[in-house]
Amino acid sequence: MRFNTSLLHGEYSADQGTGATTVPIYQSSAFAHKTAEELEKIFKGSEFGYLYTRLNNPTVEALEKRVAHLEKGLGAVACASGMAAITLAVMNILQSGEEIVSTSGLFGGTFSLFTQLEQFGVTTRYAKNNKVQSFNDLINDKTRAVYIETIGNPKLDVSDIGKLAELTHQRGIPLIVDNTVTTPYLVQPLAQGADIVIHSTSKYINGSGNSIGGIVIDSGKFSWDFAKFPTLREYGKFGPFVYLAKLRKGLFKDFGACLSPFNAYLNLIGLETLGLRMERACYNAGQLAGYLQNHAKVGTVNYPGLDDHPDHTKAKQQFLGRYGGLLTIRMGTKENAFKLINNLKYAANLANIGDTRTLVIHPASTIYAANTLTEKEAMGVYEDLIRISVGIEDSEDLMEDFSRALSKI
Repeated sequence: MRFNTSLLHGEYSADQGTGATTVPIYQSSAFAHKTAEELEKIFKGSEFGYLYTRLNNPTVEALEKRVAHLEKGLGAVACASGMAAITLAVMNILQSGEEIVSTSGLFGGTFSLFTQLEQFGVTTRYAKNNKVQSFNDLINDKTRAVYIETIGNPKLDVSDIGKLAELTHQRGIPLIVDNTVTTPYLVQPLAQGADIVIHSTSKYINGSGNSIGGIVIDSGKFSWDFAKFPTLREYGKFGPFVYLAKLRKGLFKDFGACLSPFNAYLNLIGLETLGLRMERACYNAGQLAGYLQNHAKVGTVNYPGLDDHPDHTKAKQQFLGRYGGLLTIRMGTKENAFKLINNLKYAANLANIGDTRTLVIHPASTIYAANTLTEKEAMGVYEDLIRISVGIEDSEDLMEDFSRALSKI
């Protein structure tokens, strides 16, 4: 079964009771059971069943199964947001005094989270670049995970998933990969050796900007050393499901960061067209990047699909000739960046990516406004930089729109 077919037929068939081809919305807080004995068994985990939507729900489970199938994972846990997914994914294996080694080209929200974790005794060390050696230099006996993004947002650097997986496994720690920007249409990190994958489903999986969500997918293949990861020990009886069992029965349950059934439904609807949208977004981004690269009023264009991008060869190999829908441009000054944004007709100025519509934002004054200049530059953020999330409009219209806006500068 190929990718687009999997989006429609993978891990789901028509509802047996009604014949509905769309997943029903089980908008229920809790689920009744015939006997007290049955409910006791479900609470103990000796029998499967639905208890309470904070713990599990049929609509949410349908999303979990389908994304896990696309990512070639053992299973998944869907969360209220992408940030909830990141928080739970890392905290599921961390204790006070332990560390994360992370890419420096990191989404601002994730950087903020890792900064907040310092209050709980968790330290994050940032690799100076995306070279494997830079990560290796920071790993020590306190490190419990390496964290990367497939394509940095908005730095747009590309790490080598396979080589980093080899490194982390040699050092006895998992590789956690945020696949939001690329989606399983471009790459399936678990198939390249990663251990845990995260998505903000609010972005490309949903695709229409109408619901928030996140998801954590586990490969089930990492060999957990309970001496190094003692909080997983009591879940060892679940075999390859140890990480997921700890997550669902522990932090996920207690933090209450569950995805609502209705948002799960909206994400499922969006998921069905993921391949078509990503194909179009990648094409449009390549066209727009090429056009802007040759425009006299644009300083620099950063897009992995351009031949002069430092990670172009790596991206071409890892993503099979597709480079995502994100690009950034530098306009020389903040004033020019604002003028361009203000004069665009089709591109919406807002803090999101992955919509069907083209979106633009000035990261330095918005998402990264609280960061220091040094932190911003480490993450690829500059005062004259604009991030563009390219949508599925006709590429000719997008180029004409940018041409009109640039003519006002």
